[in-house]
Amino acid sequence: MKRFDVIVIGSGPGGEGAAMQACKSGKKVAVVEAYREVGGGCTHWGTIPSKALRYAVRRLMEFKSNPLYSLVADGFDLTFPQLLKTADGVIRKQVSMRHTFYDRNDCEVLHGKATFIDDHTIEVGDHKGFEERFQADAFVIATGSRPARPPGVDFAHPRIFDSDTILRLGFTPHSITIYGAGVIGCEYASIFRNLGVKVNLVNTRDKLLAFLDEEIIDALSYHLRDQGVLIRHNEVMEKVEGADDGVVLHLQSGKRLKTDVLLWANGRTGNSQDMGLEAVGITATERGTVQVNPSFQTAKPHIYAVGDLIGPPGLASAAYDQGRFAATHLVYGSADAQLARDVPSGIYTSPEISCLGRTERELTAAKVPYEVGHSQFRSMARAQITGATVGMLKILFHRETLQILGIHCFGDQAAEIIHIGQAIMTQPGPGNTLKYFINNTFNYPTMAEAYRVAALNGINRLF
Repeated sequence: MKRFDVIVIGSGPGGEGAAMQACKSGKKVAVVEAYREVGGGCTHWGTIPSKALRYAVRRLMEFKSNPLYSLVADGFDLTFPQLLKTADGVIRKQVSMRHTFYDRNDCEVLHGKATFIDDHTIEVGDHKGFEERFQADAFVIATGSRPARPPGVDFAHPRIFDSDTILRLGFTPHSITIYGAGVIGCEYASIFRNLGVKVNLVNTRDKLLAFLDEEIIDALSYHLRDQGVLIRHNEVMEKVEGADDGVVLHLQSGKRLKTDVLLWANGRTGNSQDMGLEAVGITATERGTVQVNPSFQTAKPHIYAVGDLIGPPGLASAAYDQGRFAATHLVYGSADAQLARDVPSGIYTSPEISCLGRTERELTAAKVPYEVGHSQFRSMARAQITGATVGMLKILFHRETLQILGIHCFGDQAAEIIHIGQAIMTQPGPGNTLKYFINNTFNYPTMAEAYRVAALNGINRLF
């Protein structure tokens, strides 16, 4: 029986981070991946293909709306499957690159489904029925999550999809109902609406993405509706009825929504089933997640868990850092550097959203004396040049110390712009204040200049 120092289960961002860190620390490492290629759901069904699709749709929209191309753009359309093909090349490059990581670091990749036999032994079975057992001193579980599939919804129906299977949609629908208005639901609402598809976005709550700052929520709602998305709040499914020519969503309110296809985007479940976790004393929650301590150790100290499997924030970026942290703790028994408490979120709607730190709602509830600095993109020269004038940057800061407490951005390239503020906000000591943006010179014209404009706007509110 082959033995390793560390076995990592799952090759998504969390698993890759753990494996690479353990390899760099001199450990003999193996990674188990159930899919035929490395990269996990992030590479094959989630982040990479959906964001590549969004980018392709965005470029198509810019092309068709640009007066320079009006003669050739008239009547020019691409189908949903054609746009999806743009993601294939990106996925191939990502897989190839990740294979080189494992090869360069002498990390063995085992393809198959891993099941714990005992505390230090797993069995890996492939799709041909071949099974082999491996032992390790320690394990990192990074199996990710999958779309939740409630009973009573027939996901085998050719017009009913979840966020994994929608990437196999073989035609461009005229209409779609998206059930669930979380991050995934809102992102796909933007994608399909920009393709000219009629969109029903059904939200089980009273507002979109309630974890965001209220001003961002209002802006997102306005622009989705302005694009033509029909948002229905406080609605709950009663049943889903598939037909040859479409899908009917029956709501408890009595409404019936018939569209060409249905995308179910309501919740996710951790991939903890059929792994033999119970046999080693690890119990998953009802949502399939696994509880860990601050060092990412499960109920068994030598078995760690990271990424979507342990719940929020459910971000690929956070999962990778968790994997690195867990492997460091696994090898050395401690980790000197703690992970950042505040992790930026990137939401790839159209326009996109990115946030870091606390919201106005949270600061008000905590009775923190804060002030707000705004910069509207429509007043930025760079935005006027590119035509991407929708959006704004918002800085929340302490009235007395000027410490930056939160950054909220809505608009083109928001997920890039946020990192400028992150670099300052997360600095220790007196450097993380509004003064940095006031006292430093920014290239002109750039979107980075929005920080200076917002800082000056905020400081003027104090006098």
